[in-house]
Amino acid sequence: MSRPEPRLPDGFDSPVFAEPWQAEAFAMTVALHDKGLFSWSEWAEALSAEVKKPDAANDGHDYYEHWLAALEKLLSRKEIAGKGEVDELAAAWERAAHATPHGKPILLENDPGAGR
Repeated sequence: MSRPEPRLPDGFDSPVFAEPWQAEAFAMTVALHDKGLFSWSEWAEALSAEVKKPDAANDGHDYYEHWLAALEKLLSRKEIAGKGEVDELAAAWERAAHATPHGKPILLENDPGAGR
C-alpha cells in the first residue's frame, strides 16, 4: 500500500519554510523561549529591529536571515552566546557538512577542525 502524497492544509499555498535551516531557526527560538532565556516581547523587539532595517528585501525573501540575525543578537545581548561563539560553531557545522558523505547525517563530530 502506497502512502498518500503529503499536502498542505486548506488555505495554504506554499510551505511555511523554504529551507530546512529556517524551520530549525524557528524551532530553536521557540525552545530557547520555552527555557526562559527571553520573553516574547524581547523576541518581538529583536526581530522587529532586524526586519525594519533599510537593507531588508521588499518581498520578504530574506525574512529568516533577519530572524537568525535577531536570534544571534538577542543571545549576545543576554550574554548567552557571543557572536564569536556563534560564528565558531557555525564554521564547525559548515566544515562538518563538507566532510560528511552525501546521504549521511551531518554530525558536529565530523568537523575535521575539531580539537585544533
